[in-house]
Amino acid sequence: MDARRHQSVLLPEVLAALALSPGDHAVDATFGAGGYARAFLAAGARVTAFDRDPRVRALADPLGEANPGRFTFVCAPFSRLDAHLAPASADAVAFDLGVSSMQLDDPAYGMSFRHDAPLDMRMGGDGPTAADLVNSAAEAELAAIIFRLGEEPAARRIARALVKARPVTTTGQLAALVRAALGNPRGQRRDPATRTFQALRMQVNDELGELARGLGAAERVLRAGGRLAVVSFHSLEDRIVKRFLADRSAPGPAGSRHLPERPRNRPAPSFERPMRPRRPGPVELAANPRARSAILRAARRSAAPAWPEDLPEDLAA
Repeated sequence: MDARRHQSVLLPEVLAALALSPGDHAVDATFGAGGYARAFLAAGARVTAFDRDPRVRALADPLGEANPGRFTFVCAPFSRLDAHLAPASADAVAFDLGVSSMQLDDPAYGMSFRHDAPLDMRMGGDGPTAADLVNSAAEAELAAIIFRLGEEPAARRIARALVKARPVTTTGQLAALVRAALGNPRGQRRDPATRTFQALRMQVNDELGELARGLGAAERVLRAGGRLAVVSFHSLEDRIVKRFLADRSAPGPAGSRHLPERPRNRPAPSFERPMRPRRPGPVELAANPRARSAILRAARRSAAPAWPEDLPEDLAA
């Protein structure tokens, strides 16, 4: 596993949002190649890093040896932050969502159509693979996944082609089937298989569900005044983050003549007003084209208690 090819996105902006001081406890919720964790250590923080991928331990262990007492690695999904950290024990939590460059570039993960490899796509190496999904799901279910998570207008056509060609076992076979189903649309710059690969990967790893649970876990482990920073790369991810911070920072029950009054038993805001979202500038984009869709959202934890996990929808809205 080569960490040199991975570039941490919006790193200066994340560091500015987290405003770390020496001795702070910072949580890198998505260790990957360790770019954020190394920057947090350089700022003098004590770091706890999480990653669901056991293969990154080879990168994490040397960092722990070089920083005894200041770095801890936990091989677990970030949705379980609060199972490993005490409530209100962190000064900062950072998420760098999506798939890492290392995972895309390593054929063993089976995530990219640039390599013909077994159709896997699992970040953590456990649970059903993408091949299991493609070869067992009903055509309508496959179409719904590709349409919703890949935002692919031709999802039904692709699902029909995949079901007809079963079994689909490799990334090369999957990419060829999608390309054949879509033809070669004129003026399209990216590979026609991109959206389908993205959708299947997000489904296999339950990326949106993990994100929603991870944000709640971060809320519970952050102390009052702690900072949350989330870098997302997908519109559906960003929508979840934006909604979470908007809900958790909205004022109390007072209404107006334009807006209905909010429920009076709605919890107090657990975050202060979020900072303005940030995107990569031209210099970063020139150096790292994969950053083009990135967006950073951040906010500061208030002194209010974390919201209940089972909060009714009408109170969260």
